[in-house]
Order: sequence, then C-alpha cells, then structure tokens
Amino acid sequence: MNILFVYPEYPDTFWSFKHVLKFISKKAVFPPLGLLTIASMLPGQWKKRLVDLNVRELTDKHIEWADMIFLSAMLVQKKSAQKIIRRCKKKGKTVVAGGPAFTTQHEQFRGVDHLVLNEAEITLPRFLKDLENGRPEQVYTSSERPDITKTPIPMWSLIRMEDYATMPIQYSRGCPFNCEFCDIIIMNGRVPRTKTPEQMIKEMQSLYKAGWRDSVFIVDDNFIGNKTNAKQMLAQLIPWQKKHKYPFKLYTEASINLAEDTELMRMMSAANFYKVFLGIETPNMDSLKECGKVLNTRINIAQAVKRIQSNGLQVMGGFIVGFDSDTENVFDSQIRFIQDVGIVTAMVGVLIALPQTRLWHRLQAEGRLTGDTSGENTGCCINFIPKMGKEKLLKGYTNILSTIYSPKQYYRRIDIFLKNYKPTARGMVSVKELKAFLKSIWNIGVLSGPRYLYWKLLLKTLLTKAKALHLAVELAILGKHFDKITKRILKESKKAKLQDGLKSEPYLNISSY
Repeated sequence: MNILFVYPEYPDTFWSFKHVLKFISKKAVFPPLGLLTIASMLPGQWKKRLVDLNVRELTDKHIEWADMIFLSAMLVQKKSAQKIIRRCKKKGKTVVAGGPAFTTQHEQFRGVDHLVLNEAEITLPRFLKDLENGRPEQVYTSSERPDITKTPIPMWSLIRMEDYATMPIQYSRGCPFNCEFCDIIIMNGRVPRTKTPEQMIKEMQSLYKAGWRDSVFIVDDNFIGNKTNAKQMLAQLIPWQKKHKYPFKLYTEASINLAEDTELMRMMSAANFYKVFLGIETPNMDSLKECGKVLNTRINIAQAVKRIQSNGLQVMGGFIVGFDSDTENVFDSQIRFIQDVGIVTAMVGVLIALPQTRLWHRLQAEGRLTGDTSGENTGCCINFIPKMGKEKLLKGYTNILSTIYSPKQYYRRIDIFLKNYKPTARGMVSVKELKAFLKSIWNIGVLSGPRYLYWKLLLKTLLTKAKALHLAVELAILGKHFDKITKRILKESKKAKLQDGLKSEPYLNISSY
C-alpha cells in the first residue's frame, strides 16, 4: 500500500510568519506533527511519502503514486484542503481525512471517502481493522480520550528538516479551563493528559539523533495544565539538555497562573525554555468573566507578565476584541496595556465563533451567527453580529493594529520588554540566527524606514543587555512580518466596509519598513 500524506497550505497571516522565513532561509515554520505521528501508527510495511504544500508543490506524479491520500488540516487551511480533495478525486484516489477542521466541520469537505475524526489513537485502529477486512466505513468518531503515553514518536524521516524553522513535540493534551470561545476542550477535553518524562526524553533524543539543533515548539494546549507532571518531566529534561549542551531552545503555550509558580518558571528556564504564549485576551474584567476566563481576573495581569519576563521567558500574548461586554473604550485599553507591559508579539484578533464551542452554541441560540469562519481571528472576518456593531468593532480593531505595529510603538515595546527581561537561554548562536542577523542589517538597517530605530535598538542592547542581542534582532525581523500583515488587514477592512455599503473611515497610516 502506497500512502501519500498531504498537508494543505497556510494563508498569509500573523501566525504563518512567512515574511520572516526568508531571513532564515526556511520554507515553513514547522512540519505537520499530526501527519508525522499518524505515519508511525500505520503498518510498517506500507510505503509512505509526505507533501507539505507550505514547502513544495503537490505534483500529479505524487498523486498517481499513491493508493490512498491521507489529509489533515486546521480550519484556516480549509480552502487549500478542499482544493486538494477535488484534485485527488479527479485522479480517482481514495481520500482519508482527519484533524481539527474535519472533526468540527466535516460536512464542508465533499469527496472525502473516509473521515477518521477526533483523536486518532482511538479511531484510526478501527478504520485500519475495517480496511483490512474490506469493510471500511465513511465516518469514524469517538468521545473517548486515549492514553497518550502509548502515542508513537513521529516519523521524522518523511521530512527534510532543513526546510523548517522549528520542530514540534507534544507533551500533553487538554486544558483544565473552559473559555467560551475556545475549541480545545472539544478536541482534547478538560482533563490534561501527559506523556511520561521518559517518553519525552525519547522524543527529544529522536530529534537530536535526526540531526536537529534548533528551536522546538512544545505544542500543548496548556503546558502547565498539570503542574505536578510538568515539573516531573522538566526534572529529567534539564539534565538531558545540559548533557547535550543545550541543543534545543524551547517555547510553548501556558495559562497566566504560570506567574504564581516561581519554581516552575525557574525549571522551565533551566530546561532552556525562552518563550511562552499566554491567552491574555483583554484587560476588561467584565469581558473576561463573560467568556469564562475567570483565572485572568484573579491575578494582576501586568505584574504576572513582568514576573514571567524576569524569569527569562519572553511573553507572547493573545488578545481579543468584540466581546459583548466590550465598550468602545476597550480598544484604547488594549493598546495601553500592550504598550505599557511590553508584549512585543501581541496577536490581537476579533472574536470569532468557532464551530461547536459554547460561544457558537450561544450565538446560534440568540440568532446572531452570520456564517462560517475561516479559523483566522487576526483578520476582519466576523461571523456573528457584535453588540457594539460591526463597523465600530472593525474600526477599533484596525486602529489597535495600526498603532501597536507602527515602527515607533513596536520598537518602544521591545525596549520596555528588554528592561524587564532577564536572559537565561543557553547554547551557541546558530548559523540560522547569524544569517538572519546579516540579512536584517541590509533589509532593515539599510533599506527600510525604521533603520534609525533598528540601529538604536541594537546598540542599546549590546551596551546594556548583550545576552539578549539575538532576541532583539529576532524581534526586529518579526516587525517586518507584522507590518506587512497589518497593512493587508487594513486593506481588507476598507474593502469590507465598501462592500457593506458603509462610508469609508480614515485609518492611521503605517510607515513602511
């Protein structure tokens, strides 16, 4: 049996980081972990190939070689996935699909022969058994939560690691919290399930043996969902990193109560974690209560962020506008908070109703849903009727982006962040980072608008916090990406207003990089 794994293309968004990749000579941020793991779960005698459309083109020869096409996708990859399905069906191929997009919206993907939904450790063996017996069904689904200590190591041999900026590893699934807008609990439940420390070391060792020496993204729903287990794992990861001279720089996602556990933060720093994404959402307490993000109301968010930064972890923040409790003051509040705390990578999005979430069901019952979502919240695709009105919401949202990603405000945040930040990351500067630095000198320091801000940042960092110089360069490069995406969103917003028959409103201009 010849199996072709196909991963759809990501659109150009804040999260794609496409405009950063050229600085580090990479084609995509990370490979499709789900498909690589599925590959390890299929019979060993089957022949397997993978085509990641973010890295290379899917050719007719690829499709013709295969007996079956295995496809996985996030919601944001929906259009690309639909094109792949149509193309493969024209070639008469059997298509097997699973993953988040198919689990929540499988009815929107016509032509799929077999849908293997929910968590594959449960549903995939059932499909394979039926396939062997010649009676495969169309849909396989289950609410059962598998024991992920039995999940195999991904099949890294299917990819060219040099195509990617970072490698993904999963430690846990599930999140103990129940935010109204989030679909994590639909996918993975509220009880965090973790791999064993020994299992994680084996996965790290597999990457090391494959030749990887760079950043690793721990792709958990919430890395600290089970703090006790996380500490036990870190206790083994710390000496492994030290023994191997810190080959991996780690980053992950967590909840803001990380700031309350000094021991955990210090252990993460000792294990060479250097970044963490937090779902901050909003400084509006009423909106936090509305969406069920009660945890964030019990802590001083600004102090928490600074505490995490002072323990060697750069905070990347997720923010949302458009809650029912939001007033027109929320836009200025978001700007002030992001700027004053120094969250450089601030992913600000409009609230969207993801399929099957508590928010989706509530808005549907209220008659406020207006359509499907692309899965991309950092844009202008609103799929519900906001209480403040669509026009006010889009105007306020684009004002946030045009302000925080203007060069002056962006570099100001870097400066504030570096004042709070205490570098602890270990390991040598990589060839990738050196190449990025040299390219940034020309592309930002010579050619672009904020060259003065760029050189000022590098000189000040070199004199006051030299160990963070590589991070200052990284953030300057990220600014190029954020600028381009922000301009595209502003353009789309104006177009949307014209299509809605609204009178065009003035927008703040963004200086070019």
